[in-house]
Amino acid sequence: MTTPHPAPLPYGTPDAPRVAVRGEARLEVDPEIAHLGISISARGTDRRTTLDDLTRRNNHTLELLRSYGQAIEKIETGSFTITPQLNDKGRHERVHAYHGHVHHTATVTDFTTLGELVTRLSENDLIRINGPWWSLRPDSPAHREARQKAVREAVQRAREYADALGSRLVALVELADTGAEHTLPTAPAGPPAAPGGMMRSGFGGAPPTPPPTLDLEPRRQTVHAHVNARFTMTPPTL
Repeated sequence: MTTPHPAPLPYGTPDAPRVAVRGEARLEVDPEIAHLGISISARGTDRRTTLDDLTRRNNHTLELLRSYGQAIEKIETGSFTITPQLNDKGRHERVHAYHGHVHHTATVTDFTTLGELVTRLSENDLIRINGPWWSLRPDSPAHREARQKAVREAVQRAREYADALGSRLVALVELADTGAEHTLPTAPAGPPAAPGGMMRSGFGGAPPTPPPTLDLEPRRQTVHAHVNARFTMTPPTL
């Protein structure tokens, strides 16, 4: 009959004391992608005319975005609406006008063209630009670097505690990831009508002179990583 091994104790013993530490890392890195929120609008007294205007402006905007090739990683449509506006004066409700909206989010990878793209988009009629929102990719090497740095810090911290007692680390008992996250200003599905947005009119051909190019400086991203670690160490010299 085999004698079962006793379950490991959740705490140390005089012969095998444990030390529990927390490792942290914080990195400042350049962003890898930028998101632009693009809201296109149309309004008119006739539903069909409003829809035609919205379609024309939407196609023009998409053609402009696609003309940048690989600088635009993807274009995603968040929502499309055609809403009647009722005239509440008088006894009977009547449709006073129609409002159409379509929202896109563009992911930009080439920041050298971003300022030019924003100014060219803002030259179109009834268009609102929100952003850019800078971010890292989910699989960015910066996340791995932060996690590894947090683990190294945990080991170093535990070793310093052991050295203070005249001990040395023997084995790792537990390593727990308490979360690795970074500040990610994510673009919403439909950009709000925020004061920071741009709204321009003047659709119907290229402007007489090229619009000025905005000088946009990418916002550096902060990456955090935290781990909890437990080690056993040799009996201290007290």
